[in-house]
Amino acid sequence: MNTILLVEDTRELAKLIRTELESNGYIVTLAEDGEQALKFFTGQHPDLVILDWMLPKVDGLEVLRRIRQNSAVPVLMLTARREETDRVIGLEVGADDYLTKPFGMRELVARVHAQLRRSEMIQSVLSSDKAGHDAPFSCGPLTLDPPAYSAVLNGQPLDLTRTEFNLLSLLARNPGRTFSRTYLQETIWGGVYISGDRSVDNAVLRLRRKLESMGDSIETVWGIGYHFNKP
Repeated sequence: MNTILLVEDTRELAKLIRTELESNGYIVTLAEDGEQALKFFTGQHPDLVILDWMLPKVDGLEVLRRIRQNSAVPVLMLTARREETDRVIGLEVGADDYLTKPFGMRELVARVHAQLRRSEMIQSVLSSDKAGHDAPFSCGPLTLDPPAYSAVLNGQPLDLTRTEFNLLSLLARNPGRTFSRTYLQETIWGGVYISGDRSVDNAVLRLRRKLESMGDSIETVWGIGYHFNKP
């Protein structure tokens, strides 16, 4: 059963939302200000956060920033602010969806369902990619042996770190599939991608150098991440 942290300081609205979500089978914890929200979030690790923008003590945007420092949990923001720039700011800080007050309960529940389905699908794919595959495989002149962490190019072994090997293995096993920096950070490094973090880009640069003439197989998809072209 999914758990939801509802952060809303208007008590009547919070009661209405909580009743509706619980009637749909969710477990709901209510926080009435930003400080309480952060405390509950750290202690309970909810599956989704419904977060009001205007909150006492710590506002919703700051709560969102702190959540995004170490968590990719889906966040649905609620706000009375209707300006497009406000919506863009919320999304850029890390909100997954945005609902403007007043709103209907059916729409709120539908958006909650959609975000949780999306999160479950992402986690399923992440788990599959993290698990990897044991069978050695080849991609043109490149051969990778995951159990041995062995990479051979044109008959010569490559000196790769474990992180570099895992990154190359994920890309080469899925030629043509574009991976975002966020996804690669979560899958290979096991952490949340923070804007400005160059770990993924630097690892790709090192891989390209070590792959020499085959380095161009790892292509940049501008504004998104990287994909691997099978030679």
